[in-house]
Amino acid sequence: MQDSIWPLNEAKNRFSTVVEAAQKGTPQTVTKHGVPAAVVISTQEYERLHRLQQMQLPAFNDHLLNMPTDDGAFDRAELDLRYVDL
Repeated sequence: MQDSIWPLNEAKNRFSTVVEAAQKGTPQTVTKHGVPAAVVISTQEYERLHRLQQMQLPAFNDHLLNMPTDDGAFDRAELDLRYVDL
């Protein structure tokens, strides 16, 4: 199997090899000036990741904002407060 990191020029020249390796399940990293710039993955892997993203849980603040609210009964309740001397 070909190395999974490709300089941009080599990835362009051997694009079919890059795609074939990605289709076989090995993500292919393409670098530009030695820095990772893109990853080529199979369509199957892309769709799997896309489904996971769609299923993500809401952010914590969204969760709090969507919580059911009290009808005000808590505010009206008489609380039995006892003070303890320590």
